[in-house]
Amino acid sequence: MNNGHHVAIVGATGMVGQEFIKVLMQRNFPIASIQLYASDRSAGRKVFVGHQEMVVKETANDSFDNVDIALFSAGAEISKHFAPIAAKAGALVIDNSAAWRMDPRVPLVVPEVNADDIKKHRGIIANPNCSTIQLVVALYPLHKVNPMKRITVATYQSVSGTGIAAVEELTKQSKTVLDGGNVVPHVYAHQIAFNLLPEIDVFMENGYTKEEWKMVEETRKIMHAENLAVSATCVRVPVFVSHSEAIHIEFTEYMSPDDARAILSKAPGIKVLDDPNVSLYPQPWLAAGTDEVYVGRVRSDASYLNGLVIWVVSDNIRKGAALNAVQIAEEAIKREWVKQFIK
Repeated sequence: MNNGHHVAIVGATGMVGQEFIKVLMQRNFPIASIQLYASDRSAGRKVFVGHQEMVVKETANDSFDNVDIALFSAGAEISKHFAPIAAKAGALVIDNSAAWRMDPRVPLVVPEVNADDIKKHRGIIANPNCSTIQLVVALYPLHKVNPMKRITVATYQSVSGTGIAAVEELTKQSKTVLDGGNVVPHVYAHQIAFNLLPEIDVFMENGYTKEEWKMVEETRKIMHAENLAVSATCVRVPVFVSHSEAIHIEFTEYMSPDDARAILSKAPGIKVLDDPNVSLYPQPWLAAGTDEVYVGRVRSDASYLNGLVIWVVSDNIRKGAALNAVQIAEEAIKREWVKQFIK
């Protein structure tokens, strides 16, 4: 680990933290040194980085001395406290929580869409919500060609988006139900096994959940489209990994499904799987563990002329969190913007 950057991972024992390590190793990220941090509960645990076993330390105010890039996935409260400390110490913080996403001083970045925004950072860059990332990766290539007026999306989000405890709960509940037992939910308000829950994050006064409103606000910010009409319904489903989305789009002008497929097939980070004759379309099981945002079921919207409907699936832990953050770091390095602080 030399001839590269000094990296810190905060939240190293969580699902996204573990994926950070995996992605960094798989992509041969230029690492001179790496430090792993977590809460006091997880401090002392041993984690493999490549073939090297490392001890996870408790996150502290002096954890970021001589750190170039800090990848955070430890929750909003931890990020609110430690991200400014890390940035002040000279690190570029890429934060996976919701703490900084809508701060007008903090870029919210999906590299395939708005990589130029990285240059505006003041030490912190926000990683968008997982469901928003795959949405904008799929939509932006079409939006550039034919500006969108309205987006309506329904999500089908896996339990891994909630964390390890939710994955374990789905496993246990499924076994309990199949054995004829009674389920007592802990992580979610209701049973998740063999069920659907149209409640992700808390409900707001306007009737939307925070997850749904994140998609509205984040999509507009990332795509630089303040007046874009966006509406979302977010649903938790009994799937372990990968989020799926049914997206209805209204364009300024007519766009044929064939034109949309042609544009998407050439767009970065996208793989088109779309042949109804052989039941070829994106599926969560096939997307899990891969980098791409998969698009299929491209068809005209029967309810209005200038509309399309598409089906989008992506691994929420990988592209929806860890990979996107690492791609931000790679882009910052490539453009020599790691230390690009705007006063």
